Parts: sequence; C-alpha cells; structure tokens
Amino acid sequence: MRKKLVEYAELAIKTGVNVQKDQIVSINAPMHSLEFVRELSKIAYERGAREVVYNWSDDQLTLMRFEKANDKAFEEFPKWDADRLNDLADKGACFLNVISPDPELLKDVDAKRVANWSKVRSQAIKGYYEKVLSDKNAWSIVAVPCEAWATKVFSGVSTEKAMDKLMEMILDMCRVDGEAISNWDQHNKNLTEKVNILNEKKFTAFHYKSEGTDLMVGMSKKQLWKAGASTTTGGVVFNPNLPTEEVFSLPNKNKVDGTLASKLPLNYNGNIIDNFTLTFEKGKVVEFTAEKGYEVLEGLLNTDEGARYLGEIALVQVDSPISNTNTLFYNTLFDENASCHFAFGAAYKSCIEGAENMTKEELETEGVNDSLVHVDFMVGSEDLSIDGIEEDGTITSIFRDGNWAI
Repeated sequence: MRKKLVEYAELAIKTGVNVQKDQIVSINAPMHSLEFVRELSKIAYERGAREVVYNWSDDQLTLMRFEKANDKAFEEFPKWDADRLNDLADKGACFLNVISPDPELLKDVDAKRVANWSKVRSQAIKGYYEKVLSDKNAWSIVAVPCEAWATKVFSGVSTEKAMDKLMEMILDMCRVDGEAISNWDQHNKNLTEKVNILNEKKFTAFHYKSEGTDLMVGMSKKQLWKAGASTTTGGVVFNPNLPTEEVFSLPNKNKVDGTLASKLPLNYNGNIIDNFTLTFEKGKVVEFTAEKGYEVLEGLLNTDEGARYLGEIALVQVDSPISNTNTLFYNTLFDENASCHFAFGAAYKSCIEGAENMTKEELETEGVNDSLVHVDFMVGSEDLSIDGIEEDGTITSIFRDGNWAI
C-alpha cells in the first residue's frame, strides 16, 4: 500500500497538475491527509517546484463554524484569502485539491446559511474561478478516505476495513498498479477517439430519453469536446480529474427543453440531494422536485441567474471501471465518472472554439453560461438513449442502453 500511495502522489504531481520547473504549487487539503501531502510536496520539489504552499481544512472545525459562528461571519469572504488565490493564479501556480469529504457533514445545518456562504465565497473568488475554468492554470483533484466517508460507502464493516477498502478502490479507479503514468497516457488516447468523432460531427442537438427524462439539448456550432487531459493556454498538459471517464463539452444555455431526472444522489456542501427532477424551458430550470434535500437544491438554483442553466454536458457509459464497481460513493468526483451527467452553472469556456479571444457578449451569443457555481449531477442509467441530431436533420445513435453506440 505504501508503494502504491507514493505512485498515486507521483501521478497527481506529474500527470494531474504536471508541475513545471520553478512553478508554485498550491495544495488544498484536509489536515488528516498530512502524510500524503508530505509525499506530494517531496515529489513536487524534486520535479523543480519553486515552492509548495498549503491551505488546510478540517471537517469538525468547518461544522463547528456553521453551528456556532455569528451570522456576520457568513456575510463577507476574507479579502486576503481571495487575494491569495488571485495572486497565486496570476503567478502561474498550479492548484491541486486533495478531497476527503464527509458526505453528510452539514446535514443538520440551516441550508440557507450554507447556501449564503457558498454564494459569498463564490462571488469573492470569481476572478480566480474564471482563470481555472478557462484553463489559464493547471489544476487537478485527487481523493483520500476519511472515516465518515468510508463508513458511509461501506456500512456494516469496521472503520479500519472501510478505510482500507475505499483507499484500495480509489487506487484501482485511478489505475495505480505500478504503471500509473503510462496507463493514463493510454487512457487519454482512448478517450480522445470519442472526442474526435464528436468534434467532427458538430451535432446541433442531443436528445436524451430514459425513465423520467425526455430532454433536448442544443449545441453551439463552435462546440469543442474534450476528455481526460487538458492543455493550459500556456501549453502545459494536465489532467483535471483523477479519475475520469467522461467526454464533455458545453450546451447552448438557451436551448435546453424538456424534463430531466437524476439517477444518483448529489452531495452538495455536505448535504445529500436525491431523486430530483428538473423541467427546462429555453434553457432555464422552471420547475423542480426532490425527495431529499429540496431546500438545498433550491438554494443551489437560487445562487444566481446562471445557476438555473446548464454549463456542462458529459458522456460516460455505464460499462466503465467506476460504474462496474457497483458502488455509490456519495462523492461527485467518482459518481460523475460512473454516469452521464450535466452541471448547473458555469461553463468551461475552453469548450468553445476561439473563446480566449471572445468578448463576454460574444460568449453569451454562443450560449456559454456564466455563474458563481459549477455543480455536476448524474443522469446516466442502463435505459438511457442519446441521439445526435445534425443540421440537416440526420439522426445518429450516440448512446444505447447506457453505453456508447458510436
């Protein structure tokens, strides 16, 4: 296990954020991941990093703040913290996020307080957020277990066994087997085959059908599909998500109509939203339901105007490594890569051809959504069919029974 964890750290530094010589590396991590972060730092420095800087978190301290802090603590995000992120981004830093979430940490906290803080924070760091979404800086997300997460995923076994099992599965899903970096090189090539087909076709719309879903999703003529590795505007290749199985782009925010049903629970800000449906008209969510987490979903959708529109369309077949574990992870990094999904909110501007030279108005014309949030939610299932519609009306089967048909 120790050898695999070192390999996992190497994958995160070399393939995930792809640290460059004399670059600043920013690591955001929970305090219990200290040993792993030390390994990440060692490899980053060996690779030539100028400096590694840290932002630590702790679930219990986070919960304590939401339960006990004065309301004024949630009205303003510290300017120094926003300035820190913007300064790092301006200096060309790469950003590595080590996540280890308790899926239900904030389940008993006032949903409005959580939603308000999320909005305040997002507004404060919007400049940094836009740089990341535009691929100006390399970034990546990796995960390590915590007790609350592991025992939620694997109930009925000891905490120690749950922790070990979750760590083993994370390593397997990240293709850490002694040849992780070469495995990812090949994986990225395989994903690119689907990307090339979709970029060649430039479908004007996609029609989704499954139980509870009948949705038409319009696309921009300048759409760009991506998968696996991305490239910064400075030419550095990086992998935003470890693991990933998705092929993704952005929809035209104003051309989404119909009904859409979730297929997996969504963990948002320490709360679970489950069995929810959305009704879209001209791109906007005009009605919604949720069996669990209705107020949390309502808070998310009311973050700003863009939160009720879609910013990402992503294709993942059900016959894939993460899906085939038959495990619900209560974590978007993993669950989104077991299922086709969309995202509420901000679009990845790099999914529009020539976006780096477009004005805000030109991006709006292409249907590129702007928002303070970007939240993925899962809609893929074994009965999902997706048709691609070309400009002349020709229909091509993209997905049948939840799997690729092209």
